[in-house]
Amino acid sequence: MLVSLSLSSLLTLFFITLIASGISGLLFLHPRVPLSYVRIHIGVLALPPLVSLVNLAKKSVEGNVGPWHFDSLAWLMTFFVLTIGLIIQRFSVRYLMGDRSYRKYFTLFTFTTGAASIAWLSGDLRLMVLFWGATLVGLTLLIRLNSAWQVASEAAKVSGRLFLVSWFSLCFAMVWLFQVTGQWQLSLVLTNESLSQFGAWERTGINLLIVLAVMIPAAQWPFQRWLIESIVAPTPVSAIMHAGLVNAGGIILARFSPLFNGGIASIILLMLASISVLIGTGISLVQVDYKRQLVGSTIAQMGFMLIQCALGAYIAAIIHLILHGLFKATLFLQAGSAVRRHEVSARANKGTSYLWIMAGRVLSLGIGVAFWLAAPGEGYQFISALILGWSLSVSWTQLVAFGEGRLGRIAGLTCLGGAAFVYFIIHNLFYKWLHTSVFQSVQPPMSAVIIVVCLLLFGSALGTWVARHRSSVFSAVIYLWLVRLGEAKPKSVESHPDYLKQYLS
Repeated sequence: MLVSLSLSSLLTLFFITLIASGISGLLFLHPRVPLSYVRIHIGVLALPPLVSLVNLAKKSVEGNVGPWHFDSLAWLMTFFVLTIGLIIQRFSVRYLMGDRSYRKYFTLFTFTTGAASIAWLSGDLRLMVLFWGATLVGLTLLIRLNSAWQVASEAAKVSGRLFLVSWFSLCFAMVWLFQVTGQWQLSLVLTNESLSQFGAWERTGINLLIVLAVMIPAAQWPFQRWLIESIVAPTPVSAIMHAGLVNAGGIILARFSPLFNGGIASIILLMLASISVLIGTGISLVQVDYKRQLVGSTIAQMGFMLIQCALGAYIAAIIHLILHGLFKATLFLQAGSAVRRHEVSARANKGTSYLWIMAGRVLSLGIGVAFWLAAPGEGYQFISALILGWSLSVSWTQLVAFGEGRLGRIAGLTCLGGAAFVYFIIHNLFYKWLHTSVFQSVQPPMSAVIIVVCLLLFGSALGTWVARHRSSVFSAVIYLWLVRLGEAKPKSVESHPDYLKQYLS
């Protein structure tokens, strides 16, 4: 029945279900509503992602209806954010039971994910800015959920200030777009006729504002502080934050891709994102706190996603942000049961292992070179070939070279082959969904790409050297600097929550 509905009917149905979920969240706020109602609320929340999935599956539901713009990217991100939100709220039913802010949590969570989904469906620049701002406000309030805890309030202040800068930057960019083109509709702003009205300095200025607007929510250096402070938020809040909100930069850059012409804004984004990859990786390696490790990993992953955008690989960036969101949400939701295990496995014969390691490196080099030669003029292909070869070499070493005997190596080869097959299937599925969305970009100069590659290689070489010379003064300085970079401010840290003292007296 849903398949036969028209675009306007499906749109109406989607907003009815979304409004119903919002009303359900408000209803749950009333103290006379029993806590058991939360399960009904979860059932209502399942309706909007169901409708968005139907829209995503139907190729005929693309176009503009009033201030709304619909294409595969819009429906995909709407389905993704709402589905992740549904899963996390279902997880929270028992996880947060007994919390003083239990009711408020579900209401805020529902409105935050709902606002984010509407932002991606907005074809009007004013609506996009409005609902993205509402998303940032909702996220700030979720971080401050336990307002009686001073640390949470401080983290919300840090996040809120940076979010405000990000929102104003995006707002100024949209107003500037209107001043030049006289249009608020996104599809009209990005036509060739409208783009021809931009002078070089106007295009650069707007691009820089958009870059600033996306780098802050993505927690890129030097704006990573808010994400580090936010680990005091409840773990489900961290899950949706890392899975569906910090990766919004990739969506915004994809939407405005026709504006980027490989100029100074793209180069700045490329450089800062590359530095963020190195810093985020370093933080995740030196931190002992599980959530801080995940924060460092997110900074690095979002850095790589923005590198993909800067190089014009928007479909790859969208695939990356969705898979990263699913992976990171899973890790956060299992944070309570994360236990570090120290296992000493018996390695195979050193001589045999060395031969297998060398074989893996030769194979990785060959596959990486072949991948690059498929499109040698593309900067993203160059970086992808480097990362593909390095990843394959590391995976081969861990799964095959150090496998326990012949059976272990066969199992390792099977895992590698299975992972490659799954990646191929997922990549083709997303490409099929997204190929109708318009992504345009002129790649930055190859010299900038080479600098990025050198930065990544330098970071890898530095990490290897530090690992082998742990007792040196230089290694200690690097280690302590990364530890300090990944720590929150002193007033945002308490060994024991002071607000709990009132219950002990």
